[in-house]
Amino acid sequence: MSISLVPRSLFRILYLFPTSPFTLNPQSFNPLKFSATRAMSSASTQRLFQLKFDPLTGNSEWVVIEEEVDGVSENTQKPILATTSYLDMLNDATRNRAFREAIDKTISKPCRVLDIGAGTGLLSMMAARAMDSAVGDSMGMVTACESYLPMVKLMKKVLRLNGMERKVKVINKRSDELQFDSDIISRADALVSEILDSELLGEGLIPTLQHAHDKLLVENPLTVPYKATIYGQLVESTYLWKLHDLYNNEAKACDAIHLVPEGMDPIICVKPQQYPMHCDAIAKEVKLLSEPFRVFEFDFWKRPESRAEKELHIKATDGGRVHALVSWWMLQLDREGTVFYSTAPKWISPPFNIGTDDWCDHWKQCVWFIPNNGMSISKDEQVHICASHDETTFSYHLKAQIPRGEALQHGDNAENFKLILPPERIAVYGDREWRLAMLTAITNALQGRSPSACMIADDSVFLTLMVACLSKQTLVLSLFPGIREKGAKYLQAVSYANGISMDSIKVIEKRKSCLTVHDTFEKKVDLLISEPFYYGNDNALPWHNLRFWKERTMLDSVLSDDALIMPSKGILRACFMSLPDLWSSRRRLRTIEGFDHSVTNDTLGACGELPEGQEGPCLAFYIWQCGEYEELSEIFTVMKFDFSKPISPCSGKSQVKVSKAGICHGIALWIDWVMDSKSSIVISTGPDKRYWKQGVKLLANPVTVGARGSADGVECCSAVIEASFDPSTGELDVQHSFL
Repeated sequence: MSISLVPRSLFRILYLFPTSPFTLNPQSFNPLKFSATRAMSSASTQRLFQLKFDPLTGNSEWVVIEEEVDGVSENTQKPILATTSYLDMLNDATRNRAFREAIDKTISKPCRVLDIGAGTGLLSMMAARAMDSAVGDSMGMVTACESYLPMVKLMKKVLRLNGMERKVKVINKRSDELQFDSDIISRADALVSEILDSELLGEGLIPTLQHAHDKLLVENPLTVPYKATIYGQLVESTYLWKLHDLYNNEAKACDAIHLVPEGMDPIICVKPQQYPMHCDAIAKEVKLLSEPFRVFEFDFWKRPESRAEKELHIKATDGGRVHALVSWWMLQLDREGTVFYSTAPKWISPPFNIGTDDWCDHWKQCVWFIPNNGMSISKDEQVHICASHDETTFSYHLKAQIPRGEALQHGDNAENFKLILPPERIAVYGDREWRLAMLTAITNALQGRSPSACMIADDSVFLTLMVACLSKQTLVLSLFPGIREKGAKYLQAVSYANGISMDSIKVIEKRKSCLTVHDTFEKKVDLLISEPFYYGNDNALPWHNLRFWKERTMLDSVLSDDALIMPSKGILRACFMSLPDLWSSRRRLRTIEGFDHSVTNDTLGACGELPEGQEGPCLAFYIWQCGEYEELSEIFTVMKFDFSKPISPCSGKSQVKVSKAGICHGIALWIDWVMDSKSSIVISTGPDKRYWKQGVKLLANPVTVGARGSADGVECCSAVIEASFDPSTGELDVQHSFL
């Protein structure tokens, strides 16, 4: 099982106390920093539960991750926060230094300091230390407000380790739940807080600041940061275009399937929002069409407005097609304007980028897609942009754009049939090579066969339409475990344009562990197909899509004796990699700006200098976006999964020679899906395929490797990797040794 990162829009965290429950405001939730957790306590016992996700069933359950009896914690060494961004954030030395410098300049005398979203307490300790060195008649006090219980427990350990437990008061509440007298005795003179995401507002910055200025802070308080500025730039990028414009991309496909029929754009689309992305990874593919421009400013020292709108007039510096608007923010951390931090891409120069050149994963740039095929502009043309924000998001609209797709054909409301998919899935569905592979595999499977029934086991509307088009006499049964009724409504809307009768397609809405022939309309399934794609699994590890194998097993009773399974098997591939930037962001913490954080490493799943026998967790990344990276070995097979048989434990072992000298930081792992029994059609999801995430197993310690016969000093020239798959949990255990 794995930690479930709940989407912000659906998030609810429940902490259960002996008195009364309360719910965490979803506006203050960052899915990169939090995983759903709750606690139950009594006089002598406190249990910490965490929501665990079973990747093979799609179900979740609460499990005990830490139990405290009479003040003694058990199971505290588990990396329960490994999938959050805390570790990467604390390893951001530029960020840490900037906050320390600004706090030292701002907190120049003893005062009352409030830290909202305190995390490990780093900013609180910086403020307490600054007051210790200041001269003044009054006593200072720091209040650290943190709503996330696992982080509160970790913060208290850090404070004790650094002798700060009496200088920082920790309150396990949201800031808007603080009570005068019981929690705080007066308004704070200063606010030190870092509740920022890649978009700036997504962690609830605006409502948090509004409440703080209304209820918790003095008038004109000291604040760190002092202000933030949003910048943007217009760009042309084929890659970014493919992530959102399915209508124009699928027009070049050769399969005659219309996922977005004429006049129905945008029936399949991305959500109109900004998407965090490492834009430096596509720098060579981006054509800049404007200079950077300022969009909005937010002053932390005064109450922000909930909404704002601004019209911008931007001069085009080059001609082309605007596919996206890339945005970033820059913090001015001190009042004087001497300390800055920016999330700008590296191609941006001062004054629009000051403060950092290092790769980090906790803050990225953001991309706003320009709908359809973008907008064509000429050099020196004035581009009119309407920029707006609400409490948590930004949006941009080019004034010359003509709105399309407000209504579907026959007067139907688009919202009832619209299917919102992730950008990478939009790109996959528009990819000609991928679609041709699927077309070939299904055409070959249907040759010489007249299936009575075909079942689509995942959330693939593409496969549903393709089978229905190629075999009109076949009953197509779709499970759609994630998109459910949305998928059924979508098929109703596009069936006519694809020459399909909805009588030949049935969406099975029942959710039960095993189906019977009664559920399949008294027909045995002759063809079971999956991409596999499961809606909502965007951050899943590659082998979590072995859910298809589990589904295939549960469907065994409705499969015919000679049923064809697609894909026929999966192959776990691997490659030893140099990943210096990713490693640096995940390395063990020691002292951060003078404060010891070593007690956080086990909980945060840090790598480097691990005790013998202890392994770091496997995490999902787009390797091509992980800064500097290099393959150090040939791609090799670790094990195979045979989907013609029911799911079962399996294992594999492989030895591989190092092909290039370097520092090995980890192992990249992914699954290649073999679509046919002849192994002639293979869908790879490896590092060179940019629409899929790979699993990354960072080594306990980096290893110097090199090909045999290379320069002196090379430690290892080959390695052995062993892996075992546990079908009861859906997890993969990976072990390695260098020779």
